[in-house]
Amino acid sequence: MNGSNENASQAQTILLVEDNPGDARLVTEVCRDMGLTDVLYTVSTGADALDFVNQRGEYADSPQPDLIILDWHLMDMDGEAILAELTGDPAHDHIPVIVTTGSLSEREVRKVYETNANACIMKPAGPDELEETIRAVEAFWLSTARLPSSTEGTQ
Repeated sequence: MNGSNENASQAQTILLVEDNPGDARLVTEVCRDMGLTDVLYTVSTGADALDFVNQRGEYADSPQPDLIILDWHLMDMDGEAILAELTGDPAHDHIPVIVTTGSLSEREVRKVYETNANACIMKPAGPDELEETIRAVEAFWLSTARLPSSTEGTQ
């Protein structure tokens, strides 16, 4: 495999759903240092995440995300409810969702995958670990993996 990907030829949009302002700021700073800030959008609630993906309200002009990084434990709604809505909608079920959580009990990991998440990762402990994680996510999900576009037919 040569590592090339049709997705790599265009900027990929990442939606970060994170209710902890410190975590969101840290991800934004690391992404800025990596040159990813023009493709990273951040929302702090599950309701805003669904509005963003569905391009409703204040997010009517938002780009469709190519990848969602979802905090499993949000204040307004849990990751399970968000994933159920996304994966239950044919207009959005193609968007890969990476769940982040601070608690990786076996029961929680199982629940994340049963709810059709594409990956479950432990929240990185510090900036260096976060940068490694973001680089791994970028390398796999945005450069290596072939992702369906929202305009591709289901043939």
